[in-house]
Amino acid sequence: MHEAFMERCIQLAKGGLGRVSPNPMVGCVIVQGDTIIAEGYHLAPGGAHAEAHAIESVKDKSVLKHCRMYVSLEPCCHEGKTPPCTTLITRYEIPEVIVGMKDPFERVRGRGMAMLKKAGVKVRYPVLEKECRNLNRRFITFHEKKRPYVILKWAESRDGFIAPARPAASKRWISNSLSRTLVHRWRSEEDAIMVGTKTARVDNPRLDVRMVRGRNPVRVVTDRNGKLPPALHILDGKTRTIVFTEKNKKSRHNLEFIRTDFGNFPDAMLRQLHEAGVQSLIVEGGAALLASYLESGRWDEIRRFTGTTLLQDGLRAPRVAGSIYRSDTVGTDTLDIFYR
Repeated sequence: MHEAFMERCIQLAKGGLGRVSPNPMVGCVIVQGDTIIAEGYHLAPGGAHAEAHAIESVKDKSVLKHCRMYVSLEPCCHEGKTPPCTTLITRYEIPEVIVGMKDPFERVRGRGMAMLKKAGVKVRYPVLEKECRNLNRRFITFHEKKRPYVILKWAESRDGFIAPARPAASKRWISNSLSRTLVHRWRSEEDAIMVGTKTARVDNPRLDVRMVRGRNPVRVVTDRNGKLPPALHILDGKTRTIVFTEKNKKSRHNLEFIRTDFGNFPDAMLRQLHEAGVQSLIVEGGAALLASYLESGRWDEIRRFTGTTLLQDGLRAPRVAGSIYRSDTVGTDTLDIFYR
């Protein structure tokens, strides 16, 4: 029974994907007997938490004394932009709280559950912890590993190339339009997107979400020697952009130049992105950039499209050591997902 209600919490929490960072996704249900009487999830950073939304939706607050609360993440116990959820729970005398996973944030990390127990609340933990951790893998990586959650993404031809030997006069797509739309949706769900110097110069990508509705991610690009042409889309200042370089360059509106140690790449850069509050990062290429992440082991997930195109020659796609976690069909393309 507990698992079924926690599954509902997880389902609700997913409504915050791409909307709540740097906060975690959290879902909450309030149960009276065997019936859910209230639901809530975290909608936006700075806004009310899942527990508050659920409690607020209960018209007769007196019934809360006879209810159980299920929440996918340990209730917060510190004063931030909103009051502590532990205070709200004890104020309404909710007698039992079932928690999916412990909050890895250092200002909580078990203290929320301890405070509830001290106040006489029965706390059950964990329930579906693996599923709750997977839901908030970006948030967990950010707080436990002190770096963004890294997703490597590329498209390769049926014969294993990510680019032709010679650039064509017009762009030749390897993946289909459905896959490209899906990629734009992914971009809207993550904090940042990154490409290397050559990809920025040759492809001149916009790295936005123009094919879907959603927020544009922070754009990240490497420019070690400071030689990227200023007319590139990625340097247009329309969206927050971080440029990693070895040169001293003055930042301006929406364009931040950060000096990094390319001899310690990508670790130094990931540390600086963590300091900048970037919780998740999609790396879209090129080949050298993807290789640096694969060789260093600094990746968490790979999303690889394989199209029907045959290039016969060109730039070889990265090789992945490990088994495919999931394989899906996107139109005529195959999408393979790998996790570390």
